[in-house]
Amino acid sequence: MRKLAAYILPVALLVAACTKQPQVSQTSTPPVAKTPFDPNTAFGQGKIVELRQPESNKIIVKLMFKNGSMVDPKGKEGLTYTTAQLLTEGGTQDMTISQIKDKLFPMAAAYGANVDKEVTTLTFAVHQDFLKEFYPVLQSVILRPAFAEEDFKRVISNQQNYVDQVVRASSDEEYSKKALEDLLFRGTNYQHKPEGTSAGVKNITLEDVRNHYRNYFTRNNVMVGIAGNYTPEFLNQLRNDVAQLSDVQPSIPAAGKPNQPDGVQVEIIQKSNALGSAIFTGMPLPITRSSDEFAALMVANSFLGEHRKSYGKLYDKLRTTRSMNYGDYSYIEWYDQGGSFQLPNPGVPRTSNYFALWIRPVQIAESLKQQYPELQDITVGHAHFALRLAVREIDNLIRNGMTPEEFELTRKFLRSYMKLYIQTPEKQLGFLMDSRFYGRQNYIEEMDRLLANMTVQQVNDAVKKYWQVENMFVTIVTDDSEAEPLRQALLNNTPSPMSYSNLVKEGLPKEVLAEDEAVANYKLNVKDVKIVDSRDTFQ
Repeated sequence: MRKLAAYILPVALLVAACTKQPQVSQTSTPPVAKTPFDPNTAFGQGKIVELRQPESNKIIVKLMFKNGSMVDPKGKEGLTYTTAQLLTEGGTQDMTISQIKDKLFPMAAAYGANVDKEVTTLTFAVHQDFLKEFYPVLQSVILRPAFAEEDFKRVISNQQNYVDQVVRASSDEEYSKKALEDLLFRGTNYQHKPEGTSAGVKNITLEDVRNHYRNYFTRNNVMVGIAGNYTPEFLNQLRNDVAQLSDVQPSIPAAGKPNQPDGVQVEIIQKSNALGSAIFTGMPLPITRSSDEFAALMVANSFLGEHRKSYGKLYDKLRTTRSMNYGDYSYIEWYDQGGSFQLPNPGVPRTSNYFALWIRPVQIAESLKQQYPELQDITVGHAHFALRLAVREIDNLIRNGMTPEEFELTRKFLRSYMKLYIQTPEKQLGFLMDSRFYGRQNYIEEMDRLLANMTVQQVNDAVKKYWQVENMFVTIVTDDSEAEPLRQALLNNTPSPMSYSNLVKEGLPKEVLAEDEAVANYKLNVKDVKIVDSRDTFQ
């Protein structure tokens, strides 16, 4: 059983998270869903989520549009992202973007956009003392965008640079995650990144943006959220202004479903001068937050390892015991901007879901040989061993389940930890709006109630029902020197003994070395391994 000390959280944060929740009301109230829910019913005229906070001095307005990158036209992948960026990074018919920034600076006000697969969210935040001065800017942004040529050239240039260069060079960890989605959803409208593809961004024109704004940012596919100490008069004004958006009824396609892997299918992305092997695995998961069973998987997921937390099984086995990398985590839904945020962000609700493991970069053979003379004969670094160890931990959990003690400790932590998701008004409002997408009233509160009445048997049954290790996708971003040896080792299920320096190995207990031997010979159901050049990804 893990040590209770590993669960201790900063007291100030926990106290803040557990204080009395503000009054929540709404104009439109969809029923709590017990079965799969159609998110389209949460959007449209009059769909408003209110979070009244009489003691707050800040006003938050969110406009969530049911569109996302999945509505991008074929051959113009990235158009929704371009449109959202021009709305929030371009000028309006009343002011240039420079004038807007100059006006907002003394107010410490801000706004921005986030585009995901199925929704685009515009968020506006201002101190209530400046609301009267700020609101005309909000009006202009959503109703009177300039869509100026100079703004378009700047935005599209930055977007092209991101899809061509930044995504491949800035973080191999994020690269592997986006590459997995490309593989998992290949051939569907979920495949490409919200920022688009290299060829798709090149094809986007300013006229495309104007048409996309008119057809997909409309009053018929928007959910409005508002938080703070606002007046009824302000809410009415906001409602009336949103009603002035285009009256087009957008044609929203069904979300692409994940492909079903046949065995363990691996894509190794090779690039020059990679410092390690970044691994991301995934398999389709047929349930989302709309299902009550999701709460049981939350416990199992937390047991394996929450994002960037040091108590999980995976972190303990790979990082703490063997010092292989910076961390190893488990996910039962997309985790947005994981490299930047330690707590999950709202605004990325999805109907197509998958279970995934993130193995942060482990060392390649070349770097190990440079550091340790005793490792001169190895041909593959730690990636094969790390993947086997992580998959074996899932296998063990499926076979053996959690013990009552492990369950109680994990559940206790999770019920406290979830409250930290909503420390700010912006996060509280965001999670409430996400709740509507899934047909729920309040996801945080409802999951807490489910957790309170849960049993260890329910968790173990859900794990057996939804998780397996025979069929999964794996993406590995690694150095070109490692790609082919790793491919051969995976295809042939070659034993992969852990490569320790002599000094480290001498200090390890016998039970760790015995487990190493079992891991090194653990059979993965590898059916296919392809090598892809980094330059050929996201085209």
